[in-house]
Amino acid sequence: MKRSRLLPLIALAAAVLGVTAAGPAPASAASDTPLRVMPMGDSITWGVGSSTGNGYRGPLWDRLAVDGHPLDFVGTGRAGSMSDPDNEGHSGYLIEQVAALTDASLTRYRPNVVTLHIGTNDLNGSHQVSTATARLKSLVGQITAAAPDATVLVASLVVSTSGSEEQYRAAYNQAVPRIVSEAQAAGKRVAYVDMSALTATADLADALHPNDSGYRKMADAFHRGIQAADRAGWLRNPAPAPARVQSGIAGKCLDVNRAGTADGTAVQTWSCGGGANQYWSAYTDGTLRSMGKCLDAAGAGTANGTKVQLWACHGGANQVWQPHNGGYRNPASGRCLDVPGSSTADGTQLQLWDCHGGSNQKWTALSAG
Repeated sequence: MKRSRLLPLIALAAAVLGVTAAGPAPASAASDTPLRVMPMGDSITWGVGSSTGNGYRGPLWDRLAVDGHPLDFVGTGRAGSMSDPDNEGHSGYLIEQVAALTDASLTRYRPNVVTLHIGTNDLNGSHQVSTATARLKSLVGQITAAAPDATVLVASLVVSTSGSEEQYRAAYNQAVPRIVSEAQAAGKRVAYVDMSALTATADLADALHPNDSGYRKMADAFHRGIQAADRAGWLRNPAPAPARVQSGIAGKCLDVNRAGTADGTAVQTWSCGGGANQYWSAYTDGTLRSMGKCLDAAGAGTANGTKVQLWACHGGANQVWQPHNGGYRNPASGRCLDVPGSSTADGTQLQLWDCHGGSNQKWTALSAG
C-alpha cells in the first residue's frame, strides 16, 4: 500500500481510540451527512438489560442527531421504545449465526455505517474459542465485501462477571485491533472501538449485559468512532436503496438461486417476492450487486448463450452492465441480459444474447418497499 493511503487510516485508528500524537482527539464539527446505521450483534445490540430496551442504540441516536446527521437505523429486528428501533441484534447468536444473515441484511438495507459488537456468546459458551477471532475476521471481511461503501466500527467486548467469558475475553479483545489494522491495510474503512470504559461494578445489569449507564458508555464509544470517521472523510452518503428488478416477462424477477452466496450461484428468473435475493443495487462502477456479490457473465464469456451467475466482485469487464433499450447490456460482449427462449418457468438461468429489445430483455427496477 502506498504510504499516502495508509497514513489517514492510522490517524483514524488513533482518533477512534481517543488519542492523537498531541493528546485527546478534538471534538468533531457537526456534520449533516445522512447516516443509515446498522447496529449488528447479539443481545447486547438488541438492548437486553436496559430499562427502555434501546441498549446503546437510543443514546447513540440522540448524540448523532445533535451532531446534525439525518438518521435511519436499519435491520430486520425492532426493539425498544425509541422512535427508530430497527437493528440487526439477535439474542443468543454466535459469530457464525450473525454471519449467516449478514449478506441478506446488507443487501436489503445498504447501510453506510455498521456498528459491530459480537463474540460474547461464543466466549461465554466456550464455543470454538480457538477460532473465534478468525471467525470475527471473516465476518468483518464479509461485511466490507457486501457493503463496500460502509464504515464498519468493530468493538471490543464489554466487561462481564461470567467466569467462562472472562477467561477468554482479554485475548479476544487483544486480537480485535489487529483484525481492524489488517482490514485498514487492505484499504477498508474499518475502525476499532474500545469498550474498556465499562466496569463490572457500575455498568452491568447482570453477568453479561450492560445497564443504562453501561449502554451510555457504549453509545459514547461508538459516537466517537463515527465522529472520527467523519473527520477522516470516510462517511459516504447512503447508496440508493436496493430494488427488485422485474423482467418484461410478467410476474418474474431477477433472482439469486436459493439466496446462495457461493461463486457460480445461478442468477435466474423467479416469481417476484420479498426475499433479499431479489434485491439488487446499481453501483457507480457499473456493477449490479446482490447478496454481497456481482452479476457476472460466466468465465468472462462473450458468446450468445453465456450463462449469467453471481460471483465475487473483481472489477472485470464481465461484471459491468449498462442501461440499454430498457434492459442491461454487457459492453465487453455487446450482448444483453436475456431470459432464454422467453421462458416463464421459475428457475430459468439467465444468459447473454444479442440485443433485440424483446420483453425477455426488459428489466425494470421496482421500489424496495
